[in-house]
Amino acid sequence: MKVMKFGGTSVGTPQRMKEVTTLVTKSGEPVFVVLSAMSGTTNLLVEISDYLYKKNPDGANEVINRLEAKYMKHIEELFSTDEMKATTRDFLKDEFNYLRSFTKEIFTSFEEKAIVAQGEMMSTNMVANYMKEQGINVALLNALDFMRTDKNAEPDPVYIKEKLTAKMAENEGQQVYITQGFICRNAYGEVDNLQRGGSDYTASLVGAALGAEEIQIWTDIDGMHNNDPRIVDKTQPVHQLHFEEAAELAYFGAKILHPTCVQPAKYAGIPVRLLNTMDPDAEGTTISNQTEYGKIKAVAAKDNIIAIKIKSSRMLLATGFLRKVFEIFESYQTPIDMVCTSEVGVSMSIDNSAHLGEIVDELKKYGTVTVDTGMCVICVVGDLDWSNIGFETRVLDAMKNIPVRMISYGGSNYNISFLIRDEDKKRALQSLSSQLFN
Repeated sequence: MKVMKFGGTSVGTPQRMKEVTTLVTKSGEPVFVVLSAMSGTTNLLVEISDYLYKKNPDGANEVINRLEAKYMKHIEELFSTDEMKATTRDFLKDEFNYLRSFTKEIFTSFEEKAIVAQGEMMSTNMVANYMKEQGINVALLNALDFMRTDKNAEPDPVYIKEKLTAKMAENEGQQVYITQGFICRNAYGEVDNLQRGGSDYTASLVGAALGAEEIQIWTDIDGMHNNDPRIVDKTQPVHQLHFEEAAELAYFGAKILHPTCVQPAKYAGIPVRLLNTMDPDAEGTTISNQTEYGKIKAVAAKDNIIAIKIKSSRMLLATGFLRKVFEIFESYQTPIDMVCTSEVGVSMSIDNSAHLGEIVDELKKYGTVTVDTGMCVICVVGDLDWSNIGFETRVLDAMKNIPVRMISYGGSNYNISFLIRDEDKKRALQSLSSQLFN
């Protein structure tokens, strides 16, 4: 069985929902479908929550009414039979009355998560009802019945597999199984969400639980490109990536995929394909545990980076120096992107300036601190194992006219990264594309 995930733009209009149905049923084989909320819906649900936090029920009700009118219009465009129009209309009325019920109660983050979850509830119900109208055997499974996180807010794979397997057995013989992406219950049974990766994470967890043959992530882009198409002309989709290559690209700027969401698929050995609903025949990008040896695949960039250097000759060879430095960043929950060390100092890059002042003050206890802002990280991904003679030279040659603040190489077999000024980013990306791909 294949798992197919469709994002918000893929189900953003009644016409798109019809196109998704065609894609899902094209092969005639059983499939498991994960759907996001219709594009724009989650933002409006967050806006409703914001009004309720501010104790402004009138503002919340105004947004609810506007969203309800939009959905009622979609019913007329999506369905052709009066019976299914009435069934879906009744369901949506209950949904919007449920949203209105929050305007009369005390409002906390728990209620907000329940509100935000309704976008996926509505999209999956509408698509399932449309499929039923088309005579397709479809089972709508509630993600809240099997998708759960533990006390550390991490997915609980044992629970997910057990409950989902049971639900599949209860609905055996269907052509399509549909569930909601993003939403789950936490360890205390409250409505929550998967946060990082959202619906992609759901698809990966479902695929791992079912032992799927493939997980397909359908968006409005034809896979991961070998460079940023907004900056570089004539970029191409990368046809094949190792999971670690994809994670590096995702972390360093390729927004099509969150770096953590494919981990369940990676551990289960299930390939993930990134496909385009606007061009379903395009090859897209396949991510797997296979490495294409001897190839540099792609370049990505991460903006708004801050470089911090701490120099301390008195700490030369002192044990515990790096530990003390890293503990400061940990205490302020600030992740480090890159690290470079020398005999008398260490340079690091971060992308979160929320506690920059406090971090610098703490670091000054151990040495002289220098901060550079307005930086970006350029990440080159591919088979960059140290035994591949000359590969790093090709990358360095492309960067020969760019001032480089830091270089990180050797921490991964798939990545070499450069810290440069924001103003040099465009020139660097274009030079790398010219040297490596063209």
